[in-house]
This record gives sequence, C-alpha cells and structure tokens, in this order.
Amino acid sequence: MSHLTHFEVFLLFTILKIVVVLVITLTAVAYTVLLERKVLGRLQNRWGPSRVGPFGLLQPLVDGLKLFLKEDMMPLAVERPLFILAPIIALSCALISIAVVPFGAPTMVDGVDIFEIANVNIGLLVILGVTSIGVYGIALSGWSSNNKYSLFGSLRATAQVISYELALGLSLVGVVLRAGSLDLRTIVNSQAAHGALSWNIFGGFQFVAFFIYLMAAYAETNRSPFDLSEAESELVAGYHTEYSSMKFAMFFMAEYANMITVACVATLLFFGGASSPFGHIFDHFATGLVLSGIISVLWFVAKVFAFLLLYIWVRGTLPRFRYDQLMSFGWKFLLPVAMLNILATALALSYHS
Repeated sequence: MSHLTHFEVFLLFTILKIVVVLVITLTAVAYTVLLERKVLGRLQNRWGPSRVGPFGLLQPLVDGLKLFLKEDMMPLAVERPLFILAPIIALSCALISIAVVPFGAPTMVDGVDIFEIANVNIGLLVILGVTSIGVYGIALSGWSSNNKYSLFGSLRATAQVISYELALGLSLVGVVLRAGSLDLRTIVNSQAAHGALSWNIFGGFQFVAFFIYLMAAYAETNRSPFDLSEAESELVAGYHTEYSSMKFAMFFMAEYANMITVACVATLLFFGGASSPFGHIFDHFATGLVLSGIISVLWFVAKVFAFLLLYIWVRGTLPRFRYDQLMSFGWKFLLPVAMLNILATALALSYHS
C-alpha cells in the first residue's frame, strides 16, 4: 500500500472496520435472540426453535425475512415524522456506541489499530452519552403513537432510564479512579498484568460496583425483571404497541444491540477486556501478531457470551418488579451504595499512594 497516502489507508481501514463490525454486530443480535429462545426453552423444559435449519440455526434469518415482508401499518392519528424517527434513533444509538469498543489486543497494520473503530481518549464517556440519548427514541415512540398504553410504556421507560443512569454512571467511577483514565484501552491495560487477579472485579475489589452496574444495566436495557416499560400483562406491548414490520424490528434489534453493548462495557471495565485470565503465562505460544490478536478477540467474545448467558438466565428465573419497587431499589439502595463504593475506593487508593 506504499502508493497510498497515510490518510487514504486510514480512511480505507476505517470504512472496512465499520462494515465488518456492523455486519458482525447485527448477526450477533440475530443469534442472541436465538440463544435466548433456546436457553429459555431448556430452562422451561422444552426444545425452543428446532425446525428451521440444523438445530434451528436458520430461525433468525426466517424471522427477519418475515418482519421485512410484513405490511407496515401506520395508524391515522400518529405524529408521522416522530413515529418514523423514533425507531431510527433507538437503533442508531444502540449501534454507534460499539464504535469505541476495543474488542482485541492492540494490533497495528500500517499504523491503524484493526480491532477498534475509533480510539477515543474519553471512550467510556462516549458510550454513556450515546446510550442515554437512546431513551429519546422510546419517549418519542410512546408520545407519537397517540395510544395511552404506548405513552405509559414510554413514560415508565424514561423515568426508569433516568433513575438508573445515575447509579450506573457512579458505579463506574471506582474503575475510572483505579485506571486514572476514561480511555477504554488504558482501563483494559491496567487489568492485564496478572490475569484474572488484576481484573477490577477481583484484584480491584470492585465487585460491589459490578453488582450495581449489573442491576442498573438490566434496568437501562428494559430487560426482565425491570421490563416495566413493555409489561405485556399491563401495557399490551408498551411503547411499541402501534409498531409493525421493520419499525418494530428496529426496536427489537435496538434492545439486543444494547444488551451486547452493556456486555462489552462490563467485559472491558470489570473482566480485563480482551486480556487473558491467565495473564502472560501462555504468551510464548502465541508469538505472531495475527495469532495473538485472534486469541485476544476470542477471549473478549467468550466473556461477552458469558455475560449474555447471565442476562438470559436472569430473565428465565426472576419475576417482574412492581413499579414502586423498581424506583425504590434504584434511588434508595443502588444510588447510596454506589456513592459509598466511590468513597471506599478513593480512600483505599489514597491510603496505598
């Protein structure tokens, strides 16, 4: 590539990375749905999807095709521009945040890191900012639908996200204090020295922060037992009651894309990102740049997969909260505990320094 300028190489690699990551993320979203249906099936002593393709592996393809070919119904009384814009906002915000996630060890090709789309020194702040904007999609969908169930659902979702955003943000302050940076690469590198013993959840004693993050993440992504915004027994289908065809599919994809983002952030901040749990013990087996890069990506994917399994397990196990319990838990328990965790981490760091 010597005849290309450095900027052209950078641009080419960036476009390639965006396309590849987008395709992988959307495929992961489709197969997370299948994983959830399979795991829930086993938890409830049944098979789950098993007819389409070997072991039901082509089920997501058929479901996507079905949604794509369905008639797109639009009620007469809706606020059309906002009704159309809402699912676009929800899905866009869910997908944009993947751009700053480093999903492998730093692997440079012609001066470009191939395992991260954008290396931003405030990556964590970008993810928190972009994901919090996603609630606008839910709020607009409920209001523009001109349906009382949708409006109730979106109001619940908005209040829920605002309440738990605080606890989620504060739970990550301890990790930021330990790493001394908002750069996701720096946070991962600070946990790479001694494998699992260096991870923030074990070596950093941030298991309280991880618990708060986990609870807040369930609420942020409107997942059971915090799925009050689309409680079928109360609100028909909540904020997407009036949506059909691809607009409904976009909300559906946004929910699962947010799950993957949350799993990626948990992996980066508490479980050492793409670093090996065995530290540098087996480094001499993976000497090549490509091999070490691929192994690091596999570690990252394994950790994200484990986190998604936990998500699904919780959904299949726990009943839904009442709304007053949801709010009390967020404000009266998670928020004070998150503040105490920051105080304890700061005191411990100042004592050791």
